[in-house]
Amino acid sequence: MNDNVIQFRRPKPPRPPRPGLRKLAIAAAILALFIAAWGYFTLFRTPV
Repeated sequence: MNDNVIQFRRPKPPRPPRPGLRKLAIAAAILALFIAAWGYFTLFRTPV
């Protein structure tokens, strides 16, 4: 086959958005924040 010939191909359709993946990422970030806060206050007690 000659590589100097332009091949006309149909463009790939764009991927549909995934709202579930974004919600999962937000939930994971909030969970990580709570775990980090718990770890901080467990290791470094607040002065009373």
